Amino acid sequence: MLPISPTYLLYYLPLIIAIALVFGGTRHENTQLILHHAWQTGRWITSFMGVIFVVICVLDWML
Repeated sequence: MLPISPTYLLYYLPLIIAIALVFGGTRHENTQLILHHAWQTGRWITSFMGVIFVVICVLDWML
């Protein structure tokens, strides 16, 4: 398994929130639309990072 400290995973949450809110805020002016778009963006980024994590774990297991 990948040697990573769990404290580094704490940086993930604020980073995703900041990226999603900025991405949503640049496309909408209404607060509800910004939050809805940020939620969708956060889910997309989390899913993408999860897929990358699984691929890296599988490659680590194979080698």
